[in-house]
Amino acid sequence: MLTYMYFGTNDLERAIGFYEATLGALGMRRVVTNDPAWDRVSAGWGIYEDGGLRELAFWIGKPFDGQPATVGNGSMAAFRARSWQEVDDFHAAALAHGGESEGAPGLRLHYNPDFYAAYVRDPDGNKICALCRGFTSRQ
Repeated sequence: MLTYMYFGTNDLERAIGFYEATLGALGMRRVVTNDPAWDRVSAGWGIYEDGGLRELAFWIGKPFDGQPATVGNGSMAAFRARSWQEVDDFHAAALAHGGESEGAPGLRLHYNPDFYAAYVRDPDGNKICALCRGFTSRQ
């Protein structure tokens, strides 16, 4: 359904450090675009192949209109985790790299018996989540 998601940042280098740690905890790696101009204004994680013909990626970067990045009220990106430990590691990495907790790792039984998630805000205030489904106890 999606090809990519893009969040704005006011400090690309700081955002890269944050996302390299938090998304790295989920096994995600940086996208290589081989476009020096693009790589100066943004960074992505996920899949970007054949010049973007095959893409499923999360991007952070400077807003295209040149204005300061702002946070979308009600906006959030949720990333799949393969284990509860990955959710825990994501949350810890976020806090260690300038993020703020919006909900510590744990089961959210009001959503589902297997909904294990953690919520954080990146250094620009964007809300992200790591979510593991399929388990009702630590594996």
